[in-house]
Amino acid sequence: MVDDRSVSSFDPASVPVRGASTVMLVRDSARGVEVFLQQRVVGMEFAGGMTVFPGGGVDPSDSDASVRWSGPDVAWWAERFSTTEAQARALVLAAVRETFEECGVLLAGPTPDTVVADTTVYAGSRRKLEARELSFGEFLEREELVLRADLLRPWANWITPLGERRRYDTRFFVAAAPEGQRADGETTEAEAVRWRTAAEELEYWRSGRCVLLPPTWSQLTALSHYATVAEIMAADVTVEPILPVMSKRDGMIHIAFDGEEGYYAVGSHPWAQRADL
Repeated sequence: MVDDRSVSSFDPASVPVRGASTVMLVRDSARGVEVFLQQRVVGMEFAGGMTVFPGGGVDPSDSDASVRWSGPDVAWWAERFSTTEAQARALVLAAVRETFEECGVLLAGPTPDTVVADTTVYAGSRRKLEARELSFGEFLEREELVLRADLLRPWANWITPLGERRRYDTRFFVAAAPEGQRADGETTEAEAVRWRTAAEELEYWRSGRCVLLPPTWSQLTALSHYATVAEIMAADVTVEPILPVMSKRDGMIHIAFDGEEGYYAVGSHPWAQRADL
């Protein structure tokens, strides 16, 4: 993000935009649809201390991997996300890989119509994946697993605004948490994890007890309108890229995007006062 101390040497236009994938894991509960959330470790270079969904940047190995695939083909994903087939394939691979790395949920199975029930047997591989000592393609091939692209749905596309020191073109996916698998917090990137309904997390945010960036707030707001996971997975969502505009207003950082009125109606936002913005 823009740093006033070095703004004279910072060229926002020179920052490359990297592809990224984020997955909203959802499950039904007596209180409504719950979504899995992570509070990122304070001090991380991007979104430190923020509450987010599992996800991360596309890795070069996601583009090179040759995997067995079940579900909508690459052309279908490319059309939904308005991108090339090569990039669509890498985004889906990154979505499944990051979900496994960050919370232990693996959207893959031994056959095209099954999903693993217990991922703890892959704990060692998970650590190697996170450390980049093993590629996801190698892992799936070695374990003879089929990537279950049919368990994912396309949801949204947000691009980091011009002015950030790290920029991502992030595709949001939604997926139902597989039966028997447990999402955990065993990752170096999260200091806390929780399952909450979207309404509960939005109320938690309004109380000032967590920090949500606009894309996370927007997805939670959208999810709050659904009563069941089945409704979410059946939703016919049109994905259009959203590129917010960042500016300063009265010494504070302001992120302009469609629907911002609901976001700023709460009042001050701690993230907008950080020295590195």
